[in-house]
Amino acid sequence: MKKSIFFFFLLLLCFSAFSQKNNVAELLIPEPVSVTSGTGNFMINDKTGIELFSSDSSAKRVGEFLSKRLSFVTGRRIPVKVISMKRGKENNIRLSLIKDTTLGNEGYKLDVSKHEVSISANKPAGLFYGMQTLFQLMPKEIEEVKFTKDIKWDVPVCNITDYPRFGWRGLMLDVSRHFFTKDEVEQFIDQMVKYKYNLLHLHLTDDEGWRIEIKGLPRLTQVGAWRVNKVGYFGTFSPPTPDEPRNYGGFYTQDDIRELVKYAKDRFVNILPEIDVPGHSLAAVVSYPDLSCTPGADKYQVRSGEPIMDWSHGQPPIALEDNTLCPANEKVYVFLDKVMTQVAQLFPFEYIHVGGDECPKNFWEKSDSVKALMQREGLKNMDEVQSYFEKRLEKIVESKGKKFMGWDEILQGGLAPNAAVMSWRGIDGGIAAAKMKHDVVMSPTDFTYLDYMQGDPSIEPHVYATLRLNKAYQFEPVPPGVDPKYILGGQANLWTEQVYNMRHLEYMLWPRAMAIAEAVWTPKDKRDMSSTGWNDFAGRVEQQFKRLDEAQIKYAPSMYDPIFNVSKNDSNHLVINLSTEIKGLDIYYSFDNSFPDNFYPKYTSPLIPPQDAVMLKVITYRGNKPIGRMISMPIEELEKRAEKKK
Repeated sequence: MKKSIFFFFLLLLCFSAFSQKNNVAELLIPEPVSVTSGTGNFMINDKTGIELFSSDSSAKRVGEFLSKRLSFVTGRRIPVKVISMKRGKENNIRLSLIKDTTLGNEGYKLDVSKHEVSISANKPAGLFYGMQTLFQLMPKEIEEVKFTKDIKWDVPVCNITDYPRFGWRGLMLDVSRHFFTKDEVEQFIDQMVKYKYNLLHLHLTDDEGWRIEIKGLPRLTQVGAWRVNKVGYFGTFSPPTPDEPRNYGGFYTQDDIRELVKYAKDRFVNILPEIDVPGHSLAAVVSYPDLSCTPGADKYQVRSGEPIMDWSHGQPPIALEDNTLCPANEKVYVFLDKVMTQVAQLFPFEYIHVGGDECPKNFWEKSDSVKALMQREGLKNMDEVQSYFEKRLEKIVESKGKKFMGWDEILQGGLAPNAAVMSWRGIDGGIAAAKMKHDVVMSPTDFTYLDYMQGDPSIEPHVYATLRLNKAYQFEPVPPGVDPKYILGGQANLWTEQVYNMRHLEYMLWPRAMAIAEAVWTPKDKRDMSSTGWNDFAGRVEQQFKRLDEAQIKYAPSMYDPIFNVSKNDSNHLVINLSTEIKGLDIYYSFDNSFPDNFYPKYTSPLIPPQDAVMLKVITYRGNKPIGRMISMPIEELEKRAEKKK
């Protein structure tokens, strides 16, 4: 009997220990290479400090970042102490530089026991990313913007080995369509590094504004950086009148750029500058009309959001105003040489992005100087004219000690000899460039364009396409049949035509940028694209939502909202199928114009609207709590969608 009782209690003890084992993996985005969860926790207390086993200045900076954050949220002084490699005190957080060939330049090991936390890496960047993982393991209050008392500051026992799949893990921010200040760009950097992004692509010039100071070309920022302020749906605005004030916009001084570059570098982020030419150049043309092929360019104005392109024929568009630099004008190349000289001096990153996308050529077709260029150079069509321009620009960029990169349109008419391609119009451009043995960054619209709507168009700021979180999660940077060595990595792009402020920028960024972060960091064999993998990722996203709430960062709750799929049956009646992006949600609905809750009918099968119903209202619940946004969907709108599908 005594033996039975003994074994019973032993079994109970083992079960208790097992039940307390941490599930660390469910907390982390991007998913690490290897995670082993243990039992128990490391506790931060009054004796905790940070021990740095290195005199490296960048490693010390990581220690100071860690000290500042922990001291702020805990209300304790948690200093950094540089010590020798001999063993330090218990209950400390240790940072050390080691030699481990498996980790590369950005990998790390994070080992948490009940007595200490150790982050080790080959390079300081690895320590920095290990710190980001440590923060995700800590209570969500680590993200708070103010000191909070009475928090139990613990870290679950675990062992993590981690390193990135790609060296290029980018986010593009369009600061031309709507200007974001230096402080706001720094906020953007602070947010992106939490998910181990290491490259910020700044789209600095476009039809709506020139955002970088160029010495000797003052009108670029005196004139080209400012426009009339309008709100509504960008691209549909009425043309500004001559008397409307052009006081909306801004630009970065060269000192601003230097400060941004340093701020990013301190956080192991490179900044890729983009000067978008020869199309998307209206701000430059307005500033210096002699850069245009077209008479009357001196009457143009910086675009405020009025229509300047006819997209009805697809790409390239037909220009209503000539927003291009003239490829047959030698002044253009003198201008670009001056611009690229200064851009190269300001940005230490090895690439300069030169745009090249969506260049309308209908004004070139009318230009006598372009016709003369074609005859002189033996160019057969307008694609070859643009290729001529790109090849000359590549020589200018390379003369500054930089590598040349452009959007995939630079493939048309013949690719410049050493150009790298950023593939945005799907994956085909990237495949073609890689097969020509050119370096490629994958950034296809159907997976990575964060300006797209992320929920139903009835409640989203209107854009011409939709990208849901579960589609972004499917992003795979290496297309089938392509040699991976030519794929530098991938990035997500946030164009800002419809993004007027920082709060909406955050809404568009998160959580979809989390999905792209995982695609470019986590090993391919760790990424489960099945429904099981998606459900796991969605659960981790929900953990991150709690942290974004603490940080007062806005995000889109679209994954909780109902999805409408409509068709017509044999009797030509509307049939409404409802679903949810994540599992475990119930949908409640009404057709009587009232506001449904969980006492209303629950959706269980396709709906056919009552004969005279005008509105379907739906909301999702998890258990007894509403979780999605209520959507009021006109039946008339659903009828239109069903007709389009026929």
